[in-house]
Order: sequence, then C-alpha cells, then structure tokens
Amino acid sequence: MPKVKPVPDAMHTVTPHLICAGAADAIEFYKKAFKAVEESRLPGPQGRLMHAMIRIEGSAVMLVDEMPECGALGPRSLKGSPVTIHLYVEDVDAFVRRAVDAGAKITMPVADMFWGDRYGKLEDPFGHHWSVATHVRDVSPEEMQKAMQKMGAKETV
Repeated sequence: MPKVKPVPDAMHTVTPHLICAGAADAIEFYKKAFKAVEESRLPGPQGRLMHAMIRIEGSAVMLVDEMPECGALGPRSLKGSPVTIHLYVEDVDAFVRRAVDAGAKITMPVADMFWGDRYGKLEDPFGHHWSVATHVRDVSPEEMQKAMQKMGAKETV
C-alpha cells in the first residue's frame, strides 16, 4: 500500500479557509474579481456550502458558508476581521481595478513601497481583507532598514 503524502499534491502547507455569509456568491465574486478557478463545491443540508475550493493565482483558498450553530462566523457577523490575506500578482494595478469593478473596496491605494513591491489593500464584499502586490525591485535588508528609519524620522517631526 503506497504511503499517503502528508501534504496533497498541488496544496501548500498554509491554506486560507474563508467563512462567508453567502459562500456561493463569494465564489462568483472571486471568479470575476480575482480570476479564481473553482475546483470543488460540496453543498450540504439547507443548501449551504459545507466546503468549496478555488484557486487564485495558483494557490488554493477554501470556503464555507456561515454556520453559527458550529461557531463558523464570517467577518460581517464578527464586525470585521483581524486577518489580511496577501496575494502576489503579475500586475497589481490591473488586478485592483478588476476587483474594484467587481465590488471590492480599496482600503489602501496601490503605491510603490520601500521594500520593493507595488502594493495596495482591498476589502471584498464579504468583509475579507486582501493585500495585493507585484514585486518591482529587489531591496537589500540594509536599504529597507534605512527607509524605515527615514519614515520614523518623518513621523516624529
């Protein structure tokens, strides 16, 4: 009997698992906004999704409908989320435009950052936070440290 792999093929060791008020609608949003590809959907009793999986830029994201009776509540029910999911993409500006056109809200406009990424932040219609970036230049740890020190000096002035 062949040994089962502890991490299945095409999966990473860390995989976001989003709880959404309306997971089926969330899947459609992610398809339109993030060019997600739906891989699986397991509907349960009362039509709620017990499990679903999409891929965004090649990475798996799992989804489930809210199930308050099991303690599964999404950001809207919890009045926010302390979690931000980070995506690296080929063209952050085009990605953010498409996401906004599909219903996401910009919470930090895209800009060039001192650490070498062109970076911005979004909130999706389901309350999940996303940071999105395209790496545009390599920056040494020393350069990063100097840039942070300059920022700190500006904040204290």
